Amino acid sequence: MTRLTDTGASDTLTVGVVQHACSADREPNLAHALSGIEHAADRGAELVLLQELHNHAYFCHSEDPSHFDLAEPVPGPTTHALGDAARRAGVCVVGSVFERRTAGIYHNTAVVLERDGAVAGTYRKMHIPDDPGYHEKFYFTPGDQGFTPIDTSIGRLGVLVCWDQWYPEAARLMALAGAELLLFPSAIGWDSADDSAERQRQLESWVTIQRSHAIANGLPVVCCNRVGDEKMSGDGPSIKFWGTSFACGPQGEMLWQAKSDRSQVSVVTIDRQRSERVRRIWPFLRDRRIDSYGEIDNRFSD
Repeated sequence: MTRLTDTGASDTLTVGVVQHACSADREPNLAHALSGIEHAADRGAELVLLQELHNHAYFCHSEDPSHFDLAEPVPGPTTHALGDAARRAGVCVVGSVFERRTAGIYHNTAVVLERDGAVAGTYRKMHIPDDPGYHEKFYFTPGDQGFTPIDTSIGRLGVLVCWDQWYPEAARLMALAGAELLLFPSAIGWDSADDSAERQRQLESWVTIQRSHAIANGLPVVCCNRVGDEKMSGDGPSIKFWGTSFACGPQGEMLWQAKSDRSQVSVVTIDRQRSERVRRIWPFLRDRRIDSYGEIDNRFSD
């Protein structure tokens, strides 16, 4: 495996990000993702990041047992399609699958495809939200693989999924396990009832927390979020997914940011060697007081 920081490796890594709206029909959604992989590869991408649950409209708006019919095994139809696209384009791909593990056990799963199309590994979403319009606990069993990076030919990838992006512990554990890049497939947006000030606060918080993971761990971060308005249920309010996919470097410096209101395929170039240089002058991992963090695994210290 080539590490991002290997002396003999290329000094840069070009990452493609495919941000798009989703409809109720699986095939056009998947076709958009596959086309995005091709377009990003044509622009020099070596790794392509897709958004969370890119095959479907966001079905977690409501609790409906029929939505479990959308789930599929891993490997399965989506991993086969993404693997074929990865092989044709010669890129690594991070995709997203509503995984049926067995009857009654379903996961929100990120899949990593190698450049030859093989499945390099999976990550099952660990933090599962249950909020108005985001009834994910009804559908998804929390992941049981831990925070384990996935080794690929282009480096060791720390893949996390959406709600995971709010938890510093998740990013830290990926970094401590040797992740060289943090990747966040995401599906997050505003309730249509939110006013403009609240929308701005939410968006700024979302960007800030992920940039803070980059800073605290000395790692680049790339996030891909969906766009578009999707109904929560019937005549009720909608979620406006805010897009704004972005990449930042290991000091939180913004390298690129997408628009909030449109589908787009973009590429961003990451300096493979910068984490090494930054960690030498900001040695947060060195100075951790690991002898004093025993209470971190408490729910709350009463």
